[in-house]
Amino acid sequence: MTETVLLLSESTGKIIRALRGEEPLEVGDYCLVESEYGGDLAMVIDQNSELAHCPRAARRAVRIIRKATEDDIKKFNWLRDREKKAFEFCLSRIKARNLPMKLVAVRYFFNEKKGIFYYTADGRIDFRQLVKDLARELRMRIEMRQIGVRDEAKLVGGLGVCGRPLCCFSFIKNFEPITIQKARKQQIVINPTKISGLCGRLMCCLAFEEESKGRLYIEELDSGLIED
Repeated sequence: MTETVLLLSESTGKIIRALRGEEPLEVGDYCLVESEYGGDLAMVIDQNSELAHCPRAARRAVRIIRKATEDDIKKFNWLRDREKKAFEFCLSRIKARNLPMKLVAVRYFFNEKKGIFYYTADGRIDFRQLVKDLARELRMRIEMRQIGVRDEAKLVGGLGVCGRPLCCFSFIKNFEPITIQKARKQQIVINPTKISGLCGRLMCCLAFEEESKGRLYIEELDSGLIED
């Protein structure tokens, strides 16, 4: 059986399942794991329970690059600090250029060569001058990535009306279409303020009661609400 461990991402706060590799690990160890940004820092939180060794989820596990060194930890803290400063600088340039867009988050790549700036807007934005401002100040490749309000909630996170972390932030990987008919089938009172999530759209959990979604929901619960 392929051995996996559970880790807690330092950058997103999400639980990650990862392939153990050959290096010995202990709970509390920090590791560098694969991510879309070229690497992520995560702490080992479980390696012996049945949840950590779920066979069905092992095929979606990421790879541990290596155990993190003190320099790696310092670099990630430094990158987080640079992201905050880049966010503030980008906000100031958006206001200065009077651009109709909302900056959501900034993510730097581990190699420091590229930064992604996530934003929401009602339509297309001419941000060419903004990109020049950012590239001149930050000395790296700049990517402006427009996202929707549901993606914003998934990226930023928060607590739902149930008091738990948002489903999209915790474990939902792909958004499914949610219609008002799903609420009507469950005989829910159609009150927009009660059936809408933080993103302003219909709550994703309205789909969980449907028979066609039942197996997917059970699989996510079995995996402990774990990120792929």
